[in-house]
Amino acid sequence: MRTAIVVGAGIGGVTAAVALEQCGWQVTVLERAAELGEVGAGISVWPGAAAVLDELGVEGIAKAARLGEAAGMRRWDGRWIVEAAELGIELPVMLHRAQLHQLITDRLGPAVTIHTGTTVTGLTQDADGVTVTATSAAPGGPAFGGRSGNAGSGDAGSGGPASVGTEYRAELVVAADGIRSVVRGVLVPEYKGPRYSGYTAYRGIAEVGVADGGGETWGRGQRFGFAKLIDGRIYWYATSNREAGGADDDVRELFADWHEPIPALLAATPSVLRNDTYDLPTPLLPFVHGRVLLLGDAAHAMTPNMGRGACSAIEDAGALARVLRAGKDLSAYDAERRPATTKLVKRSRQIGVLGQLDSKLACTLRDAVFAAGGKAAGLLAKRRKVEESRV
Repeated sequence: MRTAIVVGAGIGGVTAAVALEQCGWQVTVLERAAELGEVGAGISVWPGAAAVLDELGVEGIAKAARLGEAAGMRRWDGRWIVEAAELGIELPVMLHRAQLHQLITDRLGPAVTIHTGTTVTGLTQDADGVTVTATSAAPGGPAFGGRSGNAGSGDAGSGGPASVGTEYRAELVVAADGIRSVVRGVLVPEYKGPRYSGYTAYRGIAEVGVADGGGETWGRGQRFGFAKLIDGRIYWYATSNREAGGADDDVRELFADWHEPIPALLAATPSVLRNDTYDLPTPLLPFVHGRVLLLGDAAHAMTPNMGRGACSAIEDAGALARVLRAGKDLSAYDAERRPATTKLVKRSRQIGVLGQLDSKLACTLRDAVFAAGGKAAGLLAKRRKVEESRV
């Protein structure tokens, strides 16, 4: 049986492990966190990623998910800019990141071994395979356990104190160790790495139900969006222009005078996650370096403006499975995924630039353009439905 190592057990890493196992590979997963699991809030699962998960036999996505109910785009005072009801746009399903991670790991079989508490420190490769060096926080055997901890970044590069050094050997390494990938740094040490977007993101789960369908609200240098999860709670996210590493402002105060139900959602949120947002600058590095393959944020980290980051990692794993099953060279993976994700990285950053405008005049013009574009898109969608009904 052929052997592979997956570095990082976030959503992309465990999906890659499922894909490799189903292609007949013996897989070792190395995760720096002490427990297997995901942190975060809600996640959008778009049709492309849902199709990959279905092909891999991951069950329960539709059952655990809720169809997105994006109601459109509003101004900070609640006035509509674009209503989405008649646009005919394709919507994702919404669920909690931890739920998605568990549904995927439930599909792992006996050919997958997961080592938690393991920090990758380097790797070398030769004609026959790759040797990965790692340290463990404490002695012990492999773990396939605990989905309730504070894991979830998939970043296997910066663990805590380590006491045990180990070498792992395989024919293939999949680096799914996050935006600050140690593996990528070893492969291409001159690469500058992540760039700051100029704004901070806040996320949370409101322990309250609302009748509002959700969507996004854009203001000056700030945005707020929300959607319902299957259990009726509300996943929300917000952004605000800030210097990297700036003061930890109270998100409730930032959006105190915005339209309802935004203040109510924030008031009903027990804890808030805050992260400065980064992406990887283009042109992106090649995704394949000999026997080492970059996947997910390690390859193409993007700002969260399109909600496509985790889905792109899932789609990476699907592409890897297709390449292996077809017996193609790994370069086929790079040829498929790098152009596609480069477009997403660029588009997501552009949306962020528009969304974070803070000039009053620029925001007024932006909103007017979106409103006009929304009306035009609505008319086209109606015409398309009429034409389809005549077929």
